[in-house]
Amino acid sequence: MHNEPLAYRMRPRTIDEIAGQQDIIGPQTALYRMIKNGHVPSMLLYGEPGIGKTSLAHAIAGTSALPFIALNATVSGKKDVEDVVAESRMTGKVLLFLDEIHRFNKLQQDTLLPHVESGAIVLIGATTENPYHDVNPAIRSRCGEIRQLSRLEPEDLIGVLRNALEDEVRGLGKMAIKMTDDQITLIAEGVNGDARKALTVLESVISASDENDGQTVVEDWLIENLLGRIGLFGDKKGSHFYNLLSALQKSVRGSDVNAAMYYLANLLEIGDLVAVNRRLLVMAYEDIGLAAPEVGAHVLAATDAAVRLGMPEARIPLANAVIEMCLASKSNSAYKAFDAAVKAINEGKTGDIPLHLRDAHYAGAAELGHVGYKYPHDTPVGSFGGWTNQQYLPDKIKNLEFYQPVIAGEEKKLAAIYERLKEFRKSTK
Repeated sequence: MHNEPLAYRMRPRTIDEIAGQQDIIGPQTALYRMIKNGHVPSMLLYGEPGIGKTSLAHAIAGTSALPFIALNATVSGKKDVEDVVAESRMTGKVLLFLDEIHRFNKLQQDTLLPHVESGAIVLIGATTENPYHDVNPAIRSRCGEIRQLSRLEPEDLIGVLRNALEDEVRGLGKMAIKMTDDQITLIAEGVNGDARKALTVLESVISASDENDGQTVVEDWLIENLLGRIGLFGDKKGSHFYNLLSALQKSVRGSDVNAAMYYLANLLEIGDLVAVNRRLLVMAYEDIGLAAPEVGAHVLAATDAAVRLGMPEARIPLANAVIEMCLASKSNSAYKAFDAAVKAINEGKTGDIPLHLRDAHYAGAAELGHVGYKYPHDTPVGSFGGWTNQQYLPDKIKNLEFYQPVIAGEEKKLAAIYERLKEFRKSTK
């Protein structure tokens, strides 16, 4: 009887047993060739849980035959790192697998880094976070490979599951299990590319199944019950959460309602309602903007309602808001105009405020020349209500234009007014 979980027992022993990730460690990759030829570079592996980071590290260790030490940065201290260094001095070289490497503190790094640089320690760091954001540059600079692993495809997982069912030493091969191809596929398609979850579900299904005539008979409802919410991954402060926020905004910007609903559902299942509301509100002004200015007020009302309602009811106003934003006309002209003005200022395109625009509400203002301002409301012109031609920008930059209208939705009307005002200014000079 095995005591270890099935997922642990079925962990690949060499890089030839790795499922998926063929673009990273397949026989036609440089990394595969290097390891097979006895050279293991320090590397960082990142990606979601269950997609093979730890398995890949163990498989590399099994292929290279280097002394192997595994640590987790969340619980390891300076003494653990010193032990690794001591081991490397005795053996000449050691392979260190450091899980959650983004949590490595400076003291641990200072102890380890010289030995990684000298090659005495080969470091394989694993993280669910983006290493370019969350791993110290000193660690990154010493890693020759930085690889993002992908979720496994269903066909990869089918192979993993079949191996577990057939392996008589590490897997379930000694058991008489009655399980259909469709049931294996159901697990493979329901675990969201996570090999660990696939094997965990398989083990749980077998444990929960009844025996009939000496066979363990698997039933569909057990699989469906155990899969549950298994596709969900993310935490409120992790890289994946911010990737979901980014994907939501880009889907709304691209007017893809279905993709936007998918990412909104992921985000709300993770549970950070405040961050979702903030992103939706900024999207209303960043991406919809002047093309449909009413959307900003609608989204504000929806996010306020979501806060008052809380989950799960908050999903209702937010779903309304996201669909409206997806299907609304889009414009980013307002914030682009602001950014253009900031850019001009930072480039030194500045000048003195015209005298007639300066504050004149004090004695002596006239002596300083703060006169000549024309009050627009006193000079009504046509459909504009009140307008007068006078210079507002400083002399040195009086001809600069920051606003570039987007001809979409309601902004078409604003663009027409903007062009007419420019013509008035030219004609009344």
